[in-house]
Amino acid sequence: MKIGLLPLARPTFDVAYAEEKLAMMLAALDASGHQIVGPRHLLMEADDVALTATAEADVLLILQVTFTDAAFATRAATAHRGRVAIWAVPEPRTGGRLRLNAFCGLNLLSHALGLNDRRFAFAYGDAVDLDALLSGAEVAPRFGSPSAATPRAIRRDLKIARIGERPGGFDTCAYDKAALRDLTGAEVTELELPDLFDRARALPDDAVAPYAAKAAGLGGVETLDKGELDRSLRLAGALDALKSEFRFDAMAIRCWPETFTEYGGAVCGPVSMLGEARTPCACEADVYGAVTQAILQDVADAPVFLADLVDMDGETGVVWHCGQAPVSMAAKAPDATIHTNRKQALLLEFPLKAGRVTLFRLSQAYGRPQAVIATGAVLDRPMAFTGTSGVVQFDNPAGAVCDDVMATGLEHHMALAYGDHAEALRGVAAGLGIDVVELGAAR
Repeated sequence: MKIGLLPLARPTFDVAYAEEKLAMMLAALDASGHQIVGPRHLLMEADDVALTATAEADVLLILQVTFTDAAFATRAATAHRGRVAIWAVPEPRTGGRLRLNAFCGLNLLSHALGLNDRRFAFAYGDAVDLDALLSGAEVAPRFGSPSAATPRAIRRDLKIARIGERPGGFDTCAYDKAALRDLTGAEVTELELPDLFDRARALPDDAVAPYAAKAAGLGGVETLDKGELDRSLRLAGALDALKSEFRFDAMAIRCWPETFTEYGGAVCGPVSMLGEARTPCACEADVYGAVTQAILQDVADAPVFLADLVDMDGETGVVWHCGQAPVSMAAKAPDATIHTNRKQALLLEFPLKAGRVTLFRLSQAYGRPQAVIATGAVLDRPMAFTGTSGVVQFDNPAGAVCDDVMATGLEHHMALAYGDHAEALRGVAAGLGIDVVELGAAR
């Protein structure tokens, strides 16, 4: 067969390590006996020349070497007349930075392809079955079934802030205001990101003091740039003031790149502080993620954490975000740190404590609302990656959970709360009149 390659990466990740991974992938492909065409270097942005070079291939093979948004890959996949396959590579859980985050890129792309009704095959690993990837079964879409649980009502008066627009290529964070209102009753107020920055800059020092006091107790805070730290803490105060002014229950915030490139301080630490105070915030302007958090917080009566699933090893998965989990989830005293890619304060760093957890998403995969649920336990393990992360032993087999993440077209954010709340969430789904998918469950 003729295999057309699109090796995808972004320069904010570990490019040297990504190039090592790409060399390994290319060596395996060269040994396969197939004709390999297309670029053999990392594509850091959309490349129409690469699309032309791969247009007549029997298989378009997207090499997800680091995290990327899904815009270019979706355009390539939907235009390609042959088979589409995706190969993403893992990285070791060494406690350091998330160097590639390729699984999350695969997750983002699988959602976008589901929305576009484009079938695909995928593999995740260093050594993969190339025959299965290139000519085996494609992912079959998975949909849920009606919940038989006793219906449980949710609050129909949720007020959600959307501050800034979702990043390009993040179909996972798209939303329709009217459809969300019809489903949940939630009302969304759309605000501009520069307005948040202006409010933060204008905040009087005494309004910043409570957040500075919280930060003062973090290990290593004295090593941070004082200007970045102050600007970050001002975001906490500005968000809290917006919450009080508009009576917001949850917020969806465009957290990058402008908070770093235009404002000069991370919103991750403030998100942790607000989440601990029961005002959950969603990254990347993920409005459905914010509503998901609000629902799970009410069900669990506890703080929630909106996490990415960033690794699956056949036995366990890793949930992670840059540094914004509520501190009550910490297995040890949190440390103050900087963003691993953008190198600015304030983020919190700690492994999640051991205990039973429930993951939940009010999903729009394949353009239809569903409730997606997974249960398991965070294990007592060293920190997998910097930021806030936990190693989860799912109740269902990890391989089946991974397959279902792709087959359901699940968004890349899931809300996590401690405790087993699956039955209550089944009731929420029954009350909303939507189907339920339990990740990894036997069909």
